[in-house]
Amino acid sequence: MNAITLFDYWRSSASYRVRIVLNLKNVPYTRVPTSLLDNAQKAPAYVARNPQGFVPMLSIDGHDITQSLAIIDYLDAKYPEPAMLSSNAADRAKTLAQALIIAADIHPIDNLRVLRYLKDELGQSQEAVDTWYRHWIIEGFTALENMAPGDGLFGGDVPNLADVCLVPQMANARRVDTPLDQFPKLLRIDAALTALPAFIAAHPDQVKPD
Repeated sequence: MNAITLFDYWRSSASYRVRIVLNLKNVPYTRVPTSLLDNAQKAPAYVARNPQGFVPMLSIDGHDITQSLAIIDYLDAKYPEPAMLSSNAADRAKTLAQALIIAADIHPIDNLRVLRYLKDELGQSQEAVDTWYRHWIIEGFTALENMAPGDGLFGGDVPNLADVCLVPQMANARRVDTPLDQFPKLLRIDAALTALPAFIAAHPDQVKPD
């Protein structure tokens, strides 16, 4: 079996998602830390493999796969258990809709390159940048709270793609002091997930550089 290599940054929520799924599926891999603060993701050798210059990138089976949800989809096809998405069309669509509230609506406008642009190019204060960050989290979480189950995880008894996307975004929310008491179902799900070994091992505190 070819070695599997994950190029990631310890605090990247997209990378965090992929680490969780690799752990859930018990797939052994090697990490190559790629510092966003040092712009390592923009190095010519990296961009030659990943033209967007983003993390994560998974090198597997002779492929360099980019975009966290595309990576997870590949892993789901190759390692079916536990499944991140149901084979039932309606259930699959429901889970994708929940996951994409985070992965498509919150995360892209709250990631580091956008925050840097707001501050460095548009001259916004750190307070204004943090207010922006919290606004989009709260808007997305308000919808997701209404979609969340009354008990259990988004995936029922087993984490699914919505659960995998939720935990890193909750960590980001706490990092900028987002008020979360209005999201009791999300808090309950997050607490259950972050107690699981696969999520613990993927946590940024477990992989951050010394």
